Amino acid sequence: MKNRPLACPLAVATALALTGCGLLPGGDESRTVSVWLMRDSVSEDFLKRFTAAYEAEHAGVKLRFTFQEWTGIGKKVTEAIQGPGGPDVIEVGNTQVAQYADTDKLFDLTLESVRDLGSEEWLPGLAEPGRIAGSQYGIPWYAANRVVIYHKDLFAAAGVTQPPATRAQWLDDTEKLNRDGTQGIYLAGQDWYTLAGFIWDEGGELAEEKGGDWTGALDSPAALRGMDFYKDLQSLGSGPKNADEQTPPQAEVFAKGDVAQIIATPSAVSAITRANPALKGKLGFFPIPGKKAGEPCAVFTGGSDLIIPENAPERTAAIDVVKALAGEKWQTELARAMNYVPNKTSLSSVVEGQEATAVMAVGAARGRATPNSPQWADVEAANPIKPYMTAVLQGEDAKRAAEHASEQITQALAE
Repeated sequence: MKNRPLACPLAVATALALTGCGLLPGGDESRTVSVWLMRDSVSEDFLKRFTAAYEAEHAGVKLRFTFQEWTGIGKKVTEAIQGPGGPDVIEVGNTQVAQYADTDKLFDLTLESVRDLGSEEWLPGLAEPGRIAGSQYGIPWYAANRVVIYHKDLFAAAGVTQPPATRAQWLDDTEKLNRDGTQGIYLAGQDWYTLAGFIWDEGGELAEEKGGDWTGALDSPAALRGMDFYKDLQSLGSGPKNADEQTPPQAEVFAKGDVAQIIATPSAVSAITRANPALKGKLGFFPIPGKKAGEPCAVFTGGSDLIIPENAPERTAAIDVVKALAGEKWQTELARAMNYVPNKTSLSSVVEGQEATAVMAVGAARGRATPNSPQWADVEAANPIKPYMTAVLQGEDAKRAAEHASEQITQALAE
């Protein structure tokens, strides 16, 4: 490999009307930077303000935004970066960078990362997936991660006066909550992103890379300890052992009012209160507890990175646009407008007034991403982790089930 490497929707037509090509006074033709963003990733107000400020500060540059849908985006991006000259900047999921870098068609942004963007302060869950073979191809843009959403009235009724500080205390509190018709926690049996956090917290991995080869690692002692904790926690509620958090949607289950806790991103609150308006003002948040007090559990970090294709027609201008979007001013604006976690740990203070986002930011400091293999999407497509979890929760031997799942992960990553 030679060069390896969530708000108010805005109609594409509106963006194009705001930012189309034009001529500067005197007849000089302006340069247009084409940017692909994902639907609903930013609000109309944010984009209007960014566009106006950027174009005012960069004479001769116009911005043209096009919104894409997540469904089918992998094929579309791959075709664009391999074509004769696609968009200049593309927003991609943080865990997707490796598959695009594997095409050898992304521009290496390592220099800009170190010199201009303060990469040493980036959230690990955004930065690490964008770094391939020592080079930075994905620039962290925004993050979101799971927290514990809890029902304040149920906590008070059980005598739990403050959020737990450790995983051991969390189990004790959840056991107190799991009585008198209340589920201590609703945790579906196949919520593998949550399991990943417990595995990482124990020092384990989903898969490990050695000499360019990937091997499934669910059968390591550390990973098995993470599964043991998941099993203990999951037993303190009535979540299904053979389904994930979307079957049924856990927000709808929580909205019934007899569940004390769920593990989800704060965006679930809108679905909860829409289903049960009586819960407005009764929900709280705390980071998923870690093994030690003062150190939250590792969590899977979702979010987006920004990439620049090698074939970008306006590469130099595109780099400047990425610097602006990933820089302190517009990171602060984006985090406050969209309730995202900004891309640097040093910027966590900008969301202190937003309870849920501030709690997310605490967890994001220990965020991780899925194994950085171009083939990881193949693992998720079949996802042997889910039946493995069900097997353990239903009483099968954990070691044997983990070995089987690890073999399937290894095979998928070798293809």
